[in-house]
Amino acid sequence: MKILVVDDDPMAGMLTGAILEDSGHEIVSAENGVEAVDLLEQNPDIALVVSDMNMPLINGIELFHTLREQQVTLPFILLTGTALADVEQQAPGLDGCVMKDAELADTLPAMVQGILAGGH
Repeated sequence: MKILVVDDDPMAGMLTGAILEDSGHEIVSAENGVEAVDLLEQNPDIALVVSDMNMPLINGIELFHTLREQQVTLPFILLTGTALADVEQQAPGLDGCVMKDAELADTLPAMVQGILAGGH
């Protein structure tokens, strides 16, 4: 499964990508929302988007809304250090929201697997 990872911090993006690769996924990386939109157009086989919340230009919630406005309905997981309830209020319809913390290596693959299996 091909997953787009969007993070303006190259080290954090590499860590997220490595976690997902360890779960058997192929990773495409973008450093910002604009690049993410371009990569989605170039890679129609991307099945899911995992985006950092806090990024310059377009944050993760704005990217989610932009994609939905463009009729891109791929599952979308937001990574955040913010309270999850706050994020979910700002982006109803989000497929998942995961804390960027020490548990990420467990919580992110479990959420991806659940979403791809048809649940949230």
